Amino acid sequence: MVKCYIEATDKENAKTIHGDQKMKAKKILFYLLAVLLGGCVPSVHSLFTGKDLIFEGKLLGVWTEDNSKETWEFKRYSNKEDKRYKLIYTDSDGRAGEFVAGLGKLNDMTFLDLYPSEADVNANDFYKHHLLGVHTFMKIDQIEPTLQMRIMNPDKMKEMLEADPNLIRHEILEERDSQILLTASTEELQRFMIEHATDGL
Repeated sequence: MVKCYIEATDKENAKTIHGDQKMKAKKILFYLLAVLLGGCVPSVHSLFTGKDLIFEGKLLGVWTEDNSKETWEFKRYSNKEDKRYKLIYTDSDGRAGEFVAGLGKLNDMTFLDLYPSEADVNANDFYKHHLLGVHTFMKIDQIEPTLQMRIMNPDKMKEMLEADPNLIRHEILEERDSQILLTASTEELQRFMIEHATDGL
């Protein structure tokens, strides 16, 4: 998986984040947004079932980069019995997108599953029925004192699937520049992540 942080080495592709214990806003680092969003490998199914989810209070709050207007805000999704999060991502132009986020563990690894809330599209219901939300996954290495997350590397995934097309169920979306779409079940996704998340994916 691709690191979403660095230890002050590759300033071309990433920025450094630090925790701030004195302020409500915490510091976060991602690759440039285009790299982050363009580099995701989407999935039809979630990485977790409801019983798999865990709740970590340290993730709550607003995360931002130094000298950036972009924010990632994690809130409780509803009540204390609900282990999901509401994630509101706001870009540098003030445009917000809301996601349902689920945190879970596979063996000793922690992952975040993101799924968009209902699309805020000014269009009729017939059009909206043609919009399909997908899941994306991030591996969380730690939350404090520095939030460190990784996204799946689509180039590595493509390489693995070319070597073994039966490695995991998927489709190639030719109309989306040959983007990979995972179609495996939740159980299959979990087995795949346990086996390959540390393989440079």
